[in-house]
Amino acid sequence: MHGIEYFDQPEGTSRPFSRATKAAGLLFVSGISGSFSGSATEEARSALKNMIAVLEEAGTTLERVIQVTLLITNSADYQEINAEYVKHFPHGLPARHTVKFGVPTQAKCGFACIALAGDE
Repeated sequence: MHGIEYFDQPEGTSRPFSRATKAAGLLFVSGISGSFSGSATEEARSALKNMIAVLEEAGTTLERVIQVTLLITNSADYQEINAEYVKHFPHGLPARHTVKFGVPTQAKCGFACIALAGDE
C-alpha cells in the first residue's frame, strides 16, 4: 500500500498497532519495553535488545537510529536508565526526548525510535 511496509505484532498478540512501519526511507518503531523483573538498568538493557531485534528484522541497525523516545514510569529511574542507554550509542547519540508512560504498565521504561531504513 503506497510503499508502506508494516511489521505486525507476533501471532496471538492483540495490540492495536504495528511494531514498526517503514515508509519514505524511514523506519518508525513503536514503543518497546523489556522484561519486567529486575532493576531499571536491566529493563533498559532488555528493552533496547528488543528494539534492536525489531530494527534488524526490518533490515536496519541501531547505528542508523536518528531519533529516540524514552518512555519512563518513574522519574527516579532516569539516571540509571540513561547510564545504560548511552552504552548502546558509542558513536554518537541520536536526538531524543523523554515522556512518562501514559498507559498502565509494569515496565519501568521503554523505547521508541525512528531509523534510516535499508542500505545507506
